[in-house]
Amino acid sequence: MSFDRSIKIAPSILSADFANFGQEIQAIEAQGADWVHVDVMDGHFVPNLTFGPPAVKAFRPHVKTVMDVHLMITPVDPYIQAYADAGADILTAHVEAGPHSHRTLQAIRAAGMKAGIALNPGTPAEAVEHLLDLADLVCVMTVNPGFGGQKFIDMTSKVQRLRQMIGDRAVHIEIDGGVDPKTAPLVAAAGADVLVAGSAVFKGGSVSNPSVYGDNIRAVRSAAEAAQS
Repeated sequence: MSFDRSIKIAPSILSADFANFGQEIQAIEAQGADWVHVDVMDGHFVPNLTFGPPAVKAFRPHVKTVMDVHLMITPVDPYIQAYADAGADILTAHVEAGPHSHRTLQAIRAAGMKAGIALNPGTPAEAVEHLLDLADLVCVMTVNPGFGGQKFIDMTSKVQRLRQMIGDRAVHIEIDGGVDPKTAPLVAAAGADVLVAGSAVFKGGSVSNPSVYGDNIRAVRSAAEAAQS
């Protein structure tokens, strides 16, 4: 994974057809997805249950780009190796998930993955200031985590602050929640480069009608790129 700040679209497969994950992943990649975003929820840190390591391992052979695994779980550390073994390229933990985020990021990197740190809407950018030398990605939640399809919460000022703090470090800023062609320009202009989109990518399309996914991905990308320039 070489680093650049071009806009990357990472469809969240939480919005895919659960009975058809392999084909859904292949379809979004064929239609221009840069990364594949996998939301892991434990019913404890967030009010929903989704995928564990066996599911992520099952997705892995279908993902030819980057598998971006977002842990909305606590504790994180006991599960890091399991997600490494399952094939995650990037593993993101929440700064709110435990008292030792520094150790968590060290452990993620030691397991051979890129390390991400995520911030809930109520958590300030400064919470990750002393973690940036260990992070490859900062994920800014623009909804309260737990469910897809929520309304976007404007975190533009937080993204701008993070972009200042990151400086010339090779750290991505990822936005997760309510991203669509209307909201993508706000965060792209502020300095974000990875956009997680669930319903905005998958709405109206299917494995048998995948061109809609491509149209949706292009709409988000072009809106974001126009704001970046």
